[in-house]
Amino acid sequence: MSKKLIGIAAIAGLALIGYILADPDYKGEQKIPENPPIDASTEASRLDYFASHGWEVQELSEKEITIPLDFTGEYESYAQLQDKQGMPLREYAGKSGKLYVYEVQNYAPDESNMLAELLVCDDTAIASLVYSDNGSGKSLAVS
Repeated sequence: MSKKLIGIAAIAGLALIGYILADPDYKGEQKIPENPPIDASTEASRLDYFASHGWEVQELSEKEITIPLDFTGEYESYAQLQDKQGMPLREYAGKSGKLYVYEVQNYAPDESNMLAELLVCDDTAIASLVYSDNGSGKSLAVS
């Protein structure tokens, strides 16, 4: 081999070592996000999302909303719940989205009306909540 070819190979090797050292988790494979995005681009995909959690739902309404830039008070509590569920609500602060509201068909404790919400931005589910609408406000925040 010529000295020039050996020099190029050495530089390429050093660049690869530098990349690996810069990313200590590198194992020669693509990283998969901890919580891959949840497709919510169609009605069927949104219903499938709830079905995957055991909920049978029927859509009641949808409305356009804007997610606040700053989460305070009740919205901060909501954001913390989404964090625990691995939902990316905070990543969409300030963006427009759609809020879908569903009636839960397969669960009604104490004859309460159970509702489910799914917040969608860019065809991705970014927040969800299932709750009892007992007339005095939301309770039972589970998804």
